[in-house]
Amino acid sequence: MTTETFERNTNWQWRELFSLLFLVLVFVPFFIENSLFNTFRELFQNELYAGTSIGLIMSFIFMAALFFFVLKPKNQSWAAVGVRPFSPGHWKLIAVWTFILILVSVGLVMIMSFMGIGSDNSKTESLQTDMSVLHFIIAFVSAAIISPVYEEIFYRGFLYRFFQSRYGILSGMLLSSVIFTVVHIPTYNTLPINFVSGLIFAWVYQKTGSVIPSIIIHGVFNGIAVILTAIA
Repeated sequence: MTTETFERNTNWQWRELFSLLFLVLVFVPFFIENSLFNTFRELFQNELYAGTSIGLIMSFIFMAALFFFVLKPKNQSWAAVGVRPFSPGHWKLIAVWTFILILVSVGLVMIMSFMGIGSDNSKTESLQTDMSVLHFIIAFVSAAIISPVYEEIFYRGFLYRFFQSRYGILSGMLLSSVIFTVVHIPTYNTLPINFVSGLIFAWVYQKTGSVIPSIIIHGVFNGIAVILTAIA
């Protein structure tokens, strides 16, 4: 998909962007992640269950907001945010960029470890502390399926496309990746990986014209991370 195609098909306005950014940067962090997470943690007595429940709720909120604030008013289908088939020839690109992301992430983890910065967070600690088949399945589905689907549709399908169509490929990649990184606060130890992965996912979307390849790379990467956490 070329830059010209992005520009011709994009008719979203700044009010849609600001509405969704308010949702992502203000409403969800303060009213969903913080308040509901504590409620679910007390209810389930388990941070993995609480985090997975929050992720599921967030996926519904993100997709509903995207549909009702952006797509429906413009009479657009989900294809407008990249949910469309991709060429079979792009499987090689998917494999290459998956390998590159894994390689770069390993390098970043090694650098952070050398600097005394760990890569664990509450979810991985919960999984390692109370390992079971059920917990592994829940963590895997959450990280490798739920998160990649709604995050790629939102951050690449909408945000990247919005910025790219106005400021070009590089600016679109940087701006969407910065926002993608910011929303992962307070897991500060993963932010460098979040930023790099955001760049890769946006580039793959640009090259294929579909968010599905990015979803696949995102899912494989997260799935490998869950497996490594489980066997660590």
